[in-house]
Amino acid sequence: MDTVTSRLLCRLEEIPDGEATAVDAVLADGEESLIVLREGDGARAWLNVCPHAGRRLDWAPGKFLVTRGTLVCAVHGASFRTTDGECVGGPCRGDRLRAVPVTVENGEVLLAAGSVPDADGA
Repeated sequence: MDTVTSRLLCRLEEIPDGEATAVDAVLADGEESLIVLREGDGARAWLNVCPHAGRRLDWAPGKFLVTRGTLVCAVHGASFRTTDGECVGGPCRGDRLRAVPVTVENGEVLLAAGSVPDADGA
């Protein structure tokens, strides 16, 4: 998987509606794996890190279990609401995924301004 160094994460059409994919991106804090969830013509994103054990949530690279409005961690089964990333079941109930602000413009999922470092690295 390529690492995204600009605001562009992926095209919305690359993600089936209601499903999620993983994208590597360079954020202000460094390189991270992100979960990008498509919701119709919109998208949400979080760091791909479970607050329970600090492990990735995907069950295979870039593949996530999204069911009945929840995103399920493949390691310990924690369930996170897709509306806000809050853990509603499992070992980290009450914690939440760290949101990454994104926008969708012309069918492209973009990191929101301020999420990526400036050209001078700031």
